[in-house]
Amino acid sequence: METNNEVKAAPEALIAKFEVSRLLKQDQNGRRIALLGSIDGKQGILTAERAAFATESLASLKAFHSAITRVNNLGDNDIYRWYLASSGSDADGQPSHDLKLNLIWPCTEQHIKKYSDQVLRMVTETPGIYRDYIQPYMKATREAGRLNWVFNILEGRTEQEDVILRDPGHGPEDGFLMLPDLNWDRKTMGSLHLLALVHRRDIWSLRDLKKKHIPWLRYLRQRVLEGTVKMYPELEQDQLKLYVHYQPTYYHFHIHIVNVMLEAGSTQATGKAFGLENIIAQLETLSGDEEASMADISLTYFLGEASELWTSVYSPLKQGTKPGLAN
Repeated sequence: METNNEVKAAPEALIAKFEVSRLLKQDQNGRRIALLGSIDGKQGILTAERAAFATESLASLKAFHSAITRVNNLGDNDIYRWYLASSGSDADGQPSHDLKLNLIWPCTEQHIKKYSDQVLRMVTETPGIYRDYIQPYMKATREAGRLNWVFNILEGRTEQEDVILRDPGHGPEDGFLMLPDLNWDRKTMGSLHLLALVHRRDIWSLRDLKKKHIPWLRYLRQRVLEGTVKMYPELEQDQLKLYVHYQPTYYHFHIHIVNVMLEAGSTQATGKAFGLENIIAQLETLSGDEEASMADISLTYFLGEASELWTSVYSPLKQGTKPGLAN
């Protein structure tokens, strides 16, 4: 029988002796796995995590870029493009698609701010702040052409091969379509992430939802759930989570559909993601007639300090000065 001292004397040998039985768990990005196996007839669990990208110098970043091979285009729309690519070789010495790449080009200053490290702040948006500052900002953003890629999809110019569900509903205001989110690799069910884009253009965000929209939202929810499990029969409806972002990245109403097992990163965190079912329930409890809306309540969420809403609205408000975004 091997003693503890013998085990400690040759720890590296244990990894080579580990006989893999099956996968226990894998995170949504494929960076961490837990394997069940055995060594000398005794079960063991081996967890592995891919090393972090080398980022200590510009040279290391350039070396990473130079090593990218076998770039396979998954799709493109306006300034957005996404790919699978290789950074090395698999067990047979062949290059493997182990990278999911997204390219935004040409990008704007707003994109740079969004993807940069920044301190986060929790803010409370009152109905007055929304009316006086946020809604005008939304309007200006829409008019600046930042929704071209959305309209390209809805109007049938791009990504039509990716659409997995089209639903005309009962009229022009009911219709929507569903397609994979650009951050999903389109094969790993544990990290499934889809988007449902509505055709109507009068709802920019959850702020525009009113009590009269409750039947429509229920219809959306049911059709999205049915469409997803029909396309991916290995999943069931109660394995899916539906939510809406606020503030959203773009001001055209859309619903995120993800596997409930997907690890909740910042995009699913409190202060960013609002569950669709909870939004419906909140609308049901609003006082007032059918025009009562989510614009009538205060919402708390987080912003990065580099975001325009923080620098132009909430930071000045915190300091007691007039915000830079106004009617």
